[in-house]
Amino acid sequence: MLTGCAIPGSLGAPSSSSGTTAPSPTSPTSGSSASVGATGHETADDGAPAGATASSGDEPQDASEHAAAGTALAALGELPVKGRAPKTGYSRDEFGPRWADTDHNGCDTRNDILRRDMTGIEVTPGTRGCKVRTGTLLSPYSGGTVDFTAGQDTSSEVQIDHVVALSDAWQKGAQQLHTDRRTELANDPLNLLAVDGPTNNQKSDGDAATWLPPAAGERCEYVATQIAVKRSYDLWVTDGEKKAMVRVLDTCPEQPLPQARTVPTPVEEPVAAPLTEAPAPVQEPEAPARQDPAAPAAPGVDGGVAGGNVYYSRCAEARAAGAAPLHAGSPGYRPGLDGDGDGVACEAKH
Repeated sequence: MLTGCAIPGSLGAPSSSSGTTAPSPTSPTSGSSASVGATGHETADDGAPAGATASSGDEPQDASEHAAAGTALAALGELPVKGRAPKTGYSRDEFGPRWADTDHNGCDTRNDILRRDMTGIEVTPGTRGCKVRTGTLLSPYSGGTVDFTAGQDTSSEVQIDHVVALSDAWQKGAQQLHTDRRTELANDPLNLLAVDGPTNNQKSDGDAATWLPPAAGERCEYVATQIAVKRSYDLWVTDGEKKAMVRVLDTCPEQPLPQARTVPTPVEEPVAAPLTEAPAPVQEPEAPARQDPAAPAAPGVDGGVAGGNVYYSRCAEARAAGAAPLHAGSPGYRPGLDGDGDGVACEAKH
């Protein structure tokens, strides 16, 4: 399952309203050994992010000191500025099991984020509403649309990006965190986005000084999210990284600091009945609604009468009586007729 952090570095950065411009990421050169492994995780091994570029020493950094409270720019001013620590000892395993169920909702984190970020999703039956089978993604990094279908050869078309790459986090404070805390960081919905695979692979483990989303309209939110994550997990920024963040936020000084993000509760989809070319013929006349003296007078777990003593043994009786659909609390409704448990029994057949 791919979880790298990357995007094309060929797009130029947009001009800001203050006359400064966002950094223009460059592609890794022969002087950098950065690459993306088969798992899609960052694999730069020279202690610097892929495509690193030098920052000008005379660029102002003090914009964050006068930013409005609650903005990403103000929060950036609170982050420590230090050099990048060695990458020694880094591995994905230092951040716990891949896609651990840290929120204990019964689903792995990857599918949680797919359900949150994609539209028109369908889940695989029998997975408790967890595993996404199909859906559509509008990738925030590239602006492109991806029609997703789960499968060995297709799942990598949509990947879950760590906005703050785990390798970058390791070199900026995460080495000092407890393993449990690093596991939280790796599975925190605030730090995760579903994005298109090719762009994610190009991002690798770059920080804001070396890579920004090609979709210029995403950059303010992207940088603000990195700041929020680093603040939450006591991570720092490098001098060049902070300057790059200031350049971006200078175009949107009121950009708020993102708050915690949640994922939707998994919902098991009912298994649809197979379609037939024509309705099956009725073999016997449908009986009208009847009073059943054996029916209980109050609702029960295993079915009973709700809203009166009208009792339908099957939906055909309710339809024949013109009472369908039956809503919870109405005469004749009982859980035994509500196959999908949505509070509406004997819906019209399609």
